[in-house]
Amino acid sequence: MRILGIVSDTHDTGIALLQDGAPDLVIEEERLSRRKHTSRFPEHALTAAFDARGLGLGDLEAITIPWNISRLRRTFAAALMRRFPASLSLLNPAARPTQRDGILFLNHRIRRNLRKHFATTSLPPIINVGHHDSHAAAFFASPFEDATVLVMDGYGDDAATSVYTGKGNRLERHWHTDIFNSLGMVYTFVTHYLGFGGFADEGKVMALAAYGGPAYVERFRKLIRLEPEGRYRVDMSYFDYDAHAMLRPFKPKFIDTFGPMRQRHEPLEDRHRDIAHALQAVIEEAILHIARHLDRTYPSRNLVITGGVALNCVANARVARDTGFHDVWVPPVASDTGAPLGSALWHYHQTLGNPRSYVLDRVSLGLEYGPAEIEAAFDAQGLSYERLPGAALDQRVAQAIADGKIVGWFQGRFEMGPRALGNRSLLADPRRPDMKDILNARIKSREPFRPFAPVVLVEEAQRFFVLDGPDPFMTKAPLVIPAMRSVIPATVHVDGTARVQTIARDANPRYYDLIKAFGELTGVPVLINTSFNEREPIVARPQEAIACFLRTEIDVLALGDYYCEDRRQHAKPRTSSDKAPLTGTHAFATSGEP
Repeated sequence: MRILGIVSDTHDTGIALLQDGAPDLVIEEERLSRRKHTSRFPEHALTAAFDARGLGLGDLEAITIPWNISRLRRTFAAALMRRFPASLSLLNPAARPTQRDGILFLNHRIRRNLRKHFATTSLPPIINVGHHDSHAAAFFASPFEDATVLVMDGYGDDAATSVYTGKGNRLERHWHTDIFNSLGMVYTFVTHYLGFGGFADEGKVMALAAYGGPAYVERFRKLIRLEPEGRYRVDMSYFDYDAHAMLRPFKPKFIDTFGPMRQRHEPLEDRHRDIAHALQAVIEEAILHIARHLDRTYPSRNLVITGGVALNCVANARVARDTGFHDVWVPPVASDTGAPLGSALWHYHQTLGNPRSYVLDRVSLGLEYGPAEIEAAFDAQGLSYERLPGAALDQRVAQAIADGKIVGWFQGRFEMGPRALGNRSLLADPRRPDMKDILNARIKSREPFRPFAPVVLVEEAQRFFVLDGPDPFMTKAPLVIPAMRSVIPATVHVDGTARVQTIARDANPRYYDLIKAFGELTGVPVLINTSFNEREPIVARPQEAIACFLRTEIDVLALGDYYCEDRRQHAKPRTSSDKAPLTGTHAFATSGEP
């Protein structure tokens, strides 16, 4: 049985192809269209999924969409009535929020585009699954037989926060907030207020928060009030987004309290850092307030956190550390990138009643490119390369990283979700204090306050990080053990945390073996892992990996079994700071205490 989950006309469009309850393919359209956070119909993803497999619409049992359109229309109609007659302004098309309107007409647009794409008028049944139901369905792919499920995002069909319990192949929703009582939207709006891009740059604000102080925390607590029974209430006297275009979300009271908005071109000041700190601190308090209530109320000792707010890895680490849950699991596609997969899982298990047989333990569910395609991509650029057997490639790459080189690591199927987790990664030496600056200067061009993440062998994780268990999807930011902060300084954030990925060999043998080889060379089984891209979606195909290599200052490409350092006329001059590598175990042995 095949089910296609699909979403379009919102940010992060894409597809998921489910076969007998297990995902066969998950593709975000941005990876192939090369348009970041695209809202366009996922035609490239559909072509890749169906043409390469010789499939057509007739091979599908159903198509699922992760929005309940009827419910959403009722929600917005009620909001319009509450705001009448001021809401008449929404009749002006220029005043409408484009994402909301796209969702309201989603069924019609998806049907029209599917017919056009497949040149047919006959479609399989199309089933709408509630948005929070789609997020909650991550439980069906979790390692738990039972769990409490907390969904938090910007907004869904009728809610911004929802609580479910899951057991076996069933989920039950117990309570939810209304759609505008949203922690996620507060975070997005304040991200925009601070001069960053909403629905894209919330992670930047999370990083910036560690540089701020408590000056605005008490004022921010008035915006989000904690209530009994795990509830909270966003004070709407500060915000104005009830069914409105989200271009002017602040009422004068917010500006009077926190000052004028920062424009993108303006420098970051202490006030901005303090506001980011207050936002993060109060959001963490609200999430912990909810989670502690769930811990007291429901019997399961397992917690699944999903929805866009679940990308807040600092808050996730606090929930894992500061509540009574034994295990906290966050899927790698907690945001809307996972909604198509969730809608298909909900239909397969909740609606059709099929038993569970799949656990999501790896993220490489995209497309794979073989030797012929890799060689053709190299040859098209006239680059020389070597083909090395697995162990030889691992040793060569590990030595290059130990010598201070930055490696573009491209292996197997590309990952689903917003994070590169070992198949489309840039890898570097975490022991070099200057490596963060080198990565930014030569490739990433990121804000200097943003940290780079470490990956560690799972059996070595507790030697470096305050972790209770594995975290293969980089969903938490635990503390780095103080004695190790000077050993891997390039991965330690200013607050002493790191957004760590643990890697087990059975999940990704080649990635594991490379990190192990680096550990044997240096005594440090840890690498910097950041996404293989430069201000673009993460690379998907060999051509994009090579293009990124040639226009930046990546030193080495490892594409499949192929090793390349040939830059030729594309080479750029290096600065003196790039020329002094740390090598061998000496750097580890002589690293002092912080």
